[in-house]
Amino acid sequence: MRLLLVRHAETPSNVRHLLDTAPPGPALTALGEEQAAALPAALADEDIEAVYASTLIRARLTAAPLAAARRLDVRVRDGIREIAAGDLEMLPGDSEQGRLYMKTVFAWAAGDTALRLPGGESGAQVLARYDAVVAEAARSGAGTVALVSHGAAIRMWTAARAGNVSIPFAAAHPLRNTGVVALEGGPATGWTALTWADETVVPPGEPGPTGEAVPDAEQRP
Repeated sequence: MRLLLVRHAETPSNVRHLLDTAPPGPALTALGEEQAAALPAALADEDIEAVYASTLIRARLTAAPLAAARRLDVRVRDGIREIAAGDLEMLPGDSEQGRLYMKTVFAWAAGDTALRLPGGESGAQVLARYDAVVAEAARSGAGTVALVSHGAAIRMWTAARAGNVSIPFAAAHPLRNTGVVALEGGPATGWTALTWADETVVPPGEPGPTGEAVPDAEQRP
């Protein structure tokens, strides 16, 4: 199975760098609407057979043009929504308290899933709900599935579940709006990341640090 994890398009809170995770969340900016409209063309080479989106408004608005272009319904699932910030909600992501959010998220990817965000979720809860939607997508029989989700959730889940993505790599590589992480595999066999925001990810066993994005061949020196 090929799994495309797509970050939603731009929102006003993204522009202001705020931890805006509570439902239903904001709509898209004008630029975000353009990004969502461009997504079908950006993924034109992908044989997408199912489109999922989180329950947050921004994810559903991002998924709509892609699903319409493929004549598919958007399957809305709560399990792939953003990681709830709890007491950190609407704080600047680059503040001291805001940085606690991502520090906790990557501690989960490292295995400390009992850790809980203040007033928010534990890693075990987030991984369980995200895993459930991915498992549902795998059972659907679709060869390629697009899940329109959220930046922190995508980076944490990929670092926790893809065998060739290290936590330092995921922590150092934020996803732009409508950025895509492409993986292949399945819940039973495990996952391998193929690309991260259009850059190839080094497969296990090949030279180079685990989870290192490398330029395409024609871009190498």
